[in-house]
Amino acid sequence: FPVTIDMPGSLAEQAYELIRNAILKGDLALGASLSRRKLAEQLGMSFLPVSEALQRLEMEGFVESRPRVGTRVRIPTNQDIRGHYVIREALETQSARLYAEKASPLERRELRELALQLDAMYADPGKDLFETFSTHERLHRRIAECTGCPMLVEAIEKSHVLILNWHYNSATHFRDLPRRWHQDLIKALNSGDVAVADAKMREHCLYGMEEVSRRIEATLNQGDT
Repeated sequence: FPVTIDMPGSLAEQAYELIRNAILKGDLALGASLSRRKLAEQLGMSFLPVSEALQRLEMEGFVESRPRVGTRVRIPTNQDIRGHYVIREALETQSARLYAEKASPLERRELRELALQLDAMYADPGKDLFETFSTHERLHRRIAECTGCPMLVEAIEKSHVLILNWHYNSATHFRDLPRRWHQDLIKALNSGDVAVADAKMREHCLYGMEEVSRRIEATLNQGDT
């Protein structure tokens, strides 16, 4: 995968960022074998920082190690996906409720414009998926930031629900969404009605769960044929 080491931080931090980005961009596909020796050669590093990076990625759910199989990009089970979305739904519905109550007019306008941009990116088949999912993460992160609750933002970041959502979508090239999907979400949140915001965000998360689960199963089945 493409490697450019021009970032600050320790070698282990650099290795972590480069390997994770390769996974998120789909350069390392689901189930791809991860050789410490080859990764160290590609990154121009010793085994130690690469091993530390892979351990961190394993803790975060991106890779897995098994006896006689070695280390590979984790293939999520249906239980993994549904568990991820249960956590995401809990955090993001609370985020939506607080946003509906507290977001300022300026913040509401910002999110409305960002949702319009994001829907246009999903509708454009030539748009880079990595850039699209980066914008998707930014929209959901901004919703949380506008709640006025830093601990909620921190919980979302620590749970990696948005990054893993991005990973699962990237693995299946998930870009087909209902028209105005994010614009309708922000419209509901901007209504100021807590119940409406909660219901729309819950629908948003559940749709993602079913689609990602279906698409990953189809992708894996296709690989077996």
